[in-house]
Amino acid sequence: MTILDEILAEKELEVARLKRTYHPGQYQAIYQKRSLYDTFMASNKMNIIAEIKRASPSKGIINEHVNPSAQAQEYEKYGAGTISVLTDQPFFKGTMDDLQSVREAVKIPILNKDFIIDEIQIERASDYGASVILLIAAALPKARLEQLFNYAKAKDLEILVEVHNTEEMKVANDIGAKIIGVNNRNLKTFEVDLGITERLAQQVKHQDTLLISESGIQTAEDVERIKRSGVKGILVGETMMRSGNLQQTFQQLRIPL
Repeated sequence: MTILDEILAEKELEVARLKRTYHPGQYQAIYQKRSLYDTFMASNKMNIIAEIKRASPSKGIINEHVNPSAQAQEYEKYGAGTISVLTDQPFFKGTMDDLQSVREAVKIPILNKDFIIDEIQIERASDYGASVILLIAAALPKARLEQLFNYAKAKDLEILVEVHNTEEMKVANDIGAKIIGVNNRNLKTFEVDLGITERLAQQVKHQDTLLISESGIQTAEDVERIKRSGVKGILVGETMMRSGNLQQTFQQLRIPL
């Protein structure tokens, strides 16, 4: 089994538990919705989705004792356009309480970063105040991905469709994804290659697509490199979580577009 297979097997169990215990609407965050898409498309600087991530299967513990709300306020202060909150517990040590505390602390859009395979996870993301959800093409058959994509749209959520290869990019194009994230990390091996963004950017079909590059972005040189492919946003997790000077890290990565 790959790491992705292990995560998805665990998600099946989590969804089964959710269907027994979670009642949509039992908690509803009150917040003003802001659009990631509109904000990023209008910006003249590289947009940053700054991630709150305690751990990962490839890196182990990154920052176990982070205070999500305080970290989120720092991210917002220094120019994050969106905050990604990893809510998977077994593999990434995140929780929905993290997302709730971030929602209460900041005004910018929040991405619920998780391995979504069922509508109930989308209901929960909406209840807890997510503005955007992640759908991973590698994790779902095309028909199921499209079902969940349309379900989230009907809930007035934006959807970041994550791809890693040509076949997945075709799926994202076919279902009309307006926000496509190219993951430079192979979810089956967890190897990282920025060339993935460069290659797949050429396969975006629709001019109004917002292209995000995810994983492995650490320096201004990395950002300059992927900017040439038409990328308007980057998702940065580990670099932010390990940064000793967030203000400086943001200044380095938020280069002019």
